Amino acid sequence: MAFAMLLVGIRAEADENAMSAPARPNIVFIVADDMGYADASCYGRRDFRTPAIDQLAERGVRLTQAYANSPVCTAARVALITGRYPARLRIGLEEPLAAKNREVGLPPEHPTLPSLLKRAGYRTMLVGKWHLGFPPKFGPRQSGYERFFGFRGGAVDYFFHGFGEEHDLWEDDTRVQRTGYLTHLLGERAVAAIAEYAKGAEPFFLSLHFSAPHWPWEGPKDEAESARLQAAGGGLLHFDGGSQQSYREMMETMDGEIARVVDALEANGIAENTIVIFTSDHGGERYSDMGPFRGMKTELLEGGLRVPAIVCWPARIQTGQVSEQVSAGVDWLPTLLAAAGVEAAPDYPSDGMNLLPQLAEGAANVDRALFWRFKAHAQRAARIGDFKFMKILENTFLFDVGRDPMERANLKARRPEVYQRLETAWFEWNDAMLPEIAESHLHAFDATQLAERYGVKKPTRVPEPVVRPTRR
Repeated sequence: MAFAMLLVGIRAEADENAMSAPARPNIVFIVADDMGYADASCYGRRDFRTPAIDQLAERGVRLTQAYANSPVCTAARVALITGRYPARLRIGLEEPLAAKNREVGLPPEHPTLPSLLKRAGYRTMLVGKWHLGFPPKFGPRQSGYERFFGFRGGAVDYFFHGFGEEHDLWEDDTRVQRTGYLTHLLGERAVAAIAEYAKGAEPFFLSLHFSAPHWPWEGPKDEAESARLQAAGGGLLHFDGGSQQSYREMMETMDGEIARVVDALEANGIAENTIVIFTSDHGGERYSDMGPFRGMKTELLEGGLRVPAIVCWPARIQTGQVSEQVSAGVDWLPTLLAAAGVEAAPDYPSDGMNLLPQLAEGAANVDRALFWRFKAHAQRAARIGDFKFMKILENTFLFDVGRDPMERANLKARRPEVYQRLETAWFEWNDAMLPEIAESHLHAFDATQLAERYGVKKPTRVPEPVVRPTRR
């Protein structure tokens, strides 16, 4: 009798512990493409409003010093999905990955955020942009996503859903044709996935990677512009297209789809314990607002690297916060694994940090050391504390981005010891990365563009491989 009572007591205690144990959170990871730091109204945009993005910020925490790990798409997405510096992987050396290169991609055996969550029992789906390698060797379903609806390349027309004459819209591994504006189609599929996953017992990880506001600059009423591009041969990178109005419509449409996603979480009763992240892959382009920063996509100035980043998790994160913690794309993997109670892969350590103590527990901000390189030695950068080392072509700089976010005052001569410390740290970091490749060497157009834009010296030859400077 006593033994039976003991069993009853043990079962009751186990049931109570199970009821009190917090459920693993769902995760919705929203990424805009080529969005400027200040393109959301909560980050400073004034000529249009983004109420859904603003509401996420009001309900969670808005980071003001978030960085991309690359100023271009493929490499930045390598960091987001692996939690590691892009230059640790061959695909991370691409700038960005071209469709013709079928031999380079994200290795299926490399652990990723979706694959680690999937192994721990999460349902996983990517809706939107992949751009990390092409079949048959590479693809979202080889790297942890159970399901996929979206496009594999770097950009597609918003109505034709392709590049050139080829459609690039996929349902898992099957090419499909759909009618409609791409941003609407991606939002619809994300909403449907939430409704389906909410019925199950397992938590889910949904990546919603919009193409907006990446070129071609087509709003939801610009079918005529799409037809013009197709008639011209399907060239998407056009220099006579777009306007502030079309960019506004693209941003407002994406914001509307984010509102639908948030409403779907509420309608299905799962908003409280769902982590919603909103960010951009890197800085913006022609019509973007980079706020107080110089530079843009393809550049290691702050405008090419600073991104909006918002985290909303009502169950754990206090509303209405603004955080100055320096963060980067590599941080999302360790942060979300920690939130889900999932172990990282010990053989593939992340270069990022778990941000939960700062975002959810009120821990003090910590200094970071972040490093970049781009275009075969044409650009290098390191931020340690508030100081930033930069190399543009044959010109070197030291900025205090804490006090001088516009990167105007070159402190190299005034603070030589700081400059040397950061430059040395960059070389030590670079020694641990893969060597750069011939395909990413500086082109004459890139050199001329950079030299003219920033009034710096144009190199007289293609840069040689990285060599440490001689110290005397």
